[in-house]
Amino acid sequence: MPDLSRNIRYIKGIGEKRARAFEKLGVRTLGDLISFYPRRYEDRSRVKEINSLEDGEYACIDVYVTSSPVLARLSGGKSMVRFSASDDTARIDITYFNQVYLKTGIHVGDHLRFYGKAEVLGRKRFMTNPLYENAEKEGVYTGRIIPVYRRNAQLSQKQIMNAVENGLKLCDDGIEDFLPEDVSARNNLTDEDFAVRNIHFPESTAALSSAKEKLVFDELFLLACALKKMRSDNTKISGIRLGETDLEDFYKGLPFSPTNAQKRAVAECMKDMGSGEVMNRLLQGDVGSGKTLVAAALVWACSRHGLGSIFMAPTALLAEQHYNTLSRLLAPYGLNTALVTGSMTAAERNAVRAGIAEGRYSLIIGTHALFSEGMEYGERIALVITDEQHRFGVAQRARIIEKAGNPHVLVMSATPIPRTLALIIYGDLSISILDEMPPGRQKVDTFAVDSSYRQRINAFIRKQVQEGHQVFVVCPMIDENEEIGDVISAEEHAAYLKKELPELKVALLHGKTPNKEKDKIMNDFVLGESDILVSTTIIEVGIDVPNASLIVIENAERFGLSQLHQLRGRVGRGEAKSYCVLFSDNRSDEVRARLKVMCETNDGFRVAEEDLRQRGPGDFFGSAQHGLPELHIADLGTDLETLSNAQSEAERVMESDPLLERPEHALLGAKIEAMFDLSRDTFN
Repeated sequence: MPDLSRNIRYIKGIGEKRARAFEKLGVRTLGDLISFYPRRYEDRSRVKEINSLEDGEYACIDVYVTSSPVLARLSGGKSMVRFSASDDTARIDITYFNQVYLKTGIHVGDHLRFYGKAEVLGRKRFMTNPLYENAEKEGVYTGRIIPVYRRNAQLSQKQIMNAVENGLKLCDDGIEDFLPEDVSARNNLTDEDFAVRNIHFPESTAALSSAKEKLVFDELFLLACALKKMRSDNTKISGIRLGETDLEDFYKGLPFSPTNAQKRAVAECMKDMGSGEVMNRLLQGDVGSGKTLVAAALVWACSRHGLGSIFMAPTALLAEQHYNTLSRLLAPYGLNTALVTGSMTAAERNAVRAGIAEGRYSLIIGTHALFSEGMEYGERIALVITDEQHRFGVAQRARIIEKAGNPHVLVMSATPIPRTLALIIYGDLSISILDEMPPGRQKVDTFAVDSSYRQRINAFIRKQVQEGHQVFVVCPMIDENEEIGDVISAEEHAAYLKKELPELKVALLHGKTPNKEKDKIMNDFVLGESDILVSTTIIEVGIDVPNASLIVIENAERFGLSQLHQLRGRVGRGEAKSYCVLFSDNRSDEVRARLKVMCETNDGFRVAEEDLRQRGPGDFFGSAQHGLPELHIADLGTDLETLSNAQSEAERVMESDPLLERPEHALLGAKIEAMFDLSRDTFN
């Protein structure tokens, strides 16, 4: 078997200098090289007749040279070689610049294959500087499907192709397949050796399709197995065992009845926390589905056993909102709540520290300030809840868990994510889904309009305010930027609305607003001191204004569907009928299709599925794919069916052999260990 750990500098044609260039592309070993898959392909396998060439197309032609090459010297030391060639259908004139050797290297009667860009002028056909090869021999750069690789300035496509070809020659004994034979058979997959060779140098389009299907499955299966193993390792960690707790006492004290989905999620969490092993669970629910109530129930349950909880929020605004909501929910049960933010004075922080040390608080809510020096929690913290986990780094989450001493962990997300993708993003977590809305939650009517509706929408804004409601207006930019074109800035639009609606109070909020001023602007809006809040996407998460009944989103085409849905969730939180208006003058079919989805449904999961289908997974991953190892060939946005199959197979394998001790799983186990080693610092 080939030594895949072999350094590429020892592969024929590479050497020290070229190896350094490959290293910049993440290619260091023979294994890396044969896994450096092409980003696209050029189909040069189909040979076209000269008379069928179209102007501007890249094509392959099979011809005989019909005139001797003529060399012409040009000004500036440049040169040109020109000759003619033909097939059974027509003649073509071929020109090369600055390749003098072709004057004697090409002869009348040579049977050659050319690949290049065709030019058609009337009946005449031309090619300039095409690639060429002897048509009597098997082509390397013509007559076949050619891979096109990601590259840098130090490496040409030819150099990468040659390196890969030489690397594959070192694998002539065969490339081992880590996929169990029964899994391959059930999914009708080709073998590894065939797949790797044909992903680089396809024998045919069918072979390329078969190779890609196999390698995409391999990659997603390996990732799914690794995440299942990680979850299995996590669940083996001993955790605080919560004894029997009758939640009915909590539910009876609420001013409303929880939904069945909320009760189900609480029960799933309580089962985890009573198992004696650490809970790692994701609570996923659409905007307004009642995640905060689930958190409150778990905090209450912990307090019944003399244990405390920590609640992490990504911004001070969101932390304060959760503090207000949870304090109100928990106070009737005699539970004390503390708030920790970066803006606290030293005296305030010392008072909270003292309260924590004395065990006065059942719940401590805060931002990243929870991690700060001097904040110690002892062994009485049983539960850590993180809200909008994708806004926290993996390291931050680990730090607070370390400070709290192996607590149970609940991650809450209001960003609806298709379940298959959630299993990848939150691979180490079990998942609870709130798929039921509490009674009274308003459906938000959504309309997509262009600038011709501007005055009508202004009149509608005025009407909403006259009826006692408030309005959000969201812009994609803070200030005017001419380079971006017709994008409406927040500052520009606030000035426009003040002019158009002078009788209304217009406030402006964006990321550059100083924190104290930001708090005042928001508090004033919550208290009804302003009628319209013009802002950037700072309001996407965390602002709860039940009196707001209308949100207007400018340049809606510049937002992803999931982001638009999050913004829409700022209204419909009170008793009044609510509306969302999406302004866009972009008339492309793609934009229209996206905005149509928003108008047709309020279901965040359906919106997320469509966003994933149209835009790929970028909206769901933060930087560096949320800490996931890099995928070489699979696309989480388009390979969802394969992902689902791979996850099912991974579950089957890992349940039958959790430690991968069977001989047929040895190579799979080694691949997983290698994946963990490479991603030790970032893997979720």
